[in-house]
This record gives sequence, C-alpha cells and structure tokens, in this order.
Amino acid sequence: MTSATDVVRPAAGLPPLPSPLAQLRAGRLARRLVQLQAGLVLYGFSMGLMIRAGLGLDPWDAFHQGVAARTSLSFGTVVIVTGVLVLLLWIPLRQWPGVGTVSNALVIGVAVDATLAVVDTPGPMWARVAFLVSGVVLNAVAGAAYIGAQLGPGPRDGLMTGLVRRTGRSVRLVRTSLELTVLAIGWALGGTIGVGTVLYALAIGPLVQAMLPRFEVRTGG
Repeated sequence: MTSATDVVRPAAGLPPLPSPLAQLRAGRLARRLVQLQAGLVLYGFSMGLMIRAGLGLDPWDAFHQGVAARTSLSFGTVVIVTGVLVLLLWIPLRQWPGVGTVSNALVIGVAVDATLAVVDTPGPMWARVAFLVSGVVLNAVAGAAYIGAQLGPGPRDGLMTGLVRRTGRSVRLVRTSLELTVLAIGWALGGTIGVGTVLYALAIGPLVQAMLPRFEVRTGG
C-alpha cells in the first residue's frame, strides 16, 4: 500500500531502531506492542471504508483489488499473500523483518476482510465521499500509531528502502517506480482508480506527519 504504515522514517527526535533485536530491547515494549496491533487493525478497517466508497484506491490496494477480482481469493487474503511474497524479496536485499513487519503482513489482511464482511457500500454519493474521507484520515491515524511503535517497517516499505540501498537510486525514484508499476498492474486487472487515488496520494503524507508526534513512543530513559 502507499501505506501510511509504510512511511517509515525515524520519528523526530527519536533514535532509529534498525535491528529487530534492538526494536524488542527498547523500552515500553508492552505499550508499543498494543499500539502496533491497534494501529494495524485500524488500518485494515480504514482500507475497508475506502474499498466500500468505490471512489478509488491507493496503488497497492488497487493492485490487491485487481488480483482479488481475477482470482477466488478475498481482498484480505491477497493483501496477506502479497505481503509474504514481498517479504521473500527482502532475502536478496539482506534485510531482517521486525515484529511490526510480520504483523503488518498478517493482521491488516484479516482486519480488512472482517470490515468488508460487516460494512456495505452506501447508496448516496455523500455517504461514499464520507467513507472515503474517513478512510483516508483513519488510515493516517493508524499509520502514525504503527510507525510510532517503532517495531519495524512494513513489507512494501522495506522493499523500497532495500532497493534504494542496493541500487543507489533515490527514495523518490524507487518509490515512484514501484507504485506506478503496481498501479498500472492493478488498473489492468480491474482495480478501482479514481478521485480517491489522487486524494490518498496528496493527503496521506501530510496527515501522517501531522499525527505522528502524538503517537511517538519514547523508548529511552
């Protein structure tokens, strides 16, 4: 997903926790684990709202939707399978997943399928717009909670940072190339592209940045 959960930069004023062992040894682990899981469940719920809005998805979710439309798999199952496959690409990049990485690959897919099971697409356009806007805002809250827990990047963001390190290319170039590729594949497979795609692309970064200070868990001292 151009995921809020995949926007993993060290929080302002906090030292990075690069290794899985360092992430677990850092302070306030119980609080961080609870925040991690709550953020991932909320992320899946927010994805469900955006899907039900039917007004456009971010590149990775358009890809997930396109694959789900062409297979017998549920949307959430596609999210999980894609996350696991992306994690396999970490092996040649010599990266180690953290607790948050593995949780990201599994929990979000379960949460989004649970949401889709109980939330239907609303009829009126105003309600669909409300679903879309609420989904983007909640996605940012969920992403800030996940990132602030400092328990490892999401699979897709780890792929991006690994490629940046191995190729020497810029973050902007690698991320844009990846997202344009999955967006094109998702569109070709029937994923929903629309105003929601544009809104997400423009809003998610600033929203996560604004909310992140509220969710940063200080691990030292």
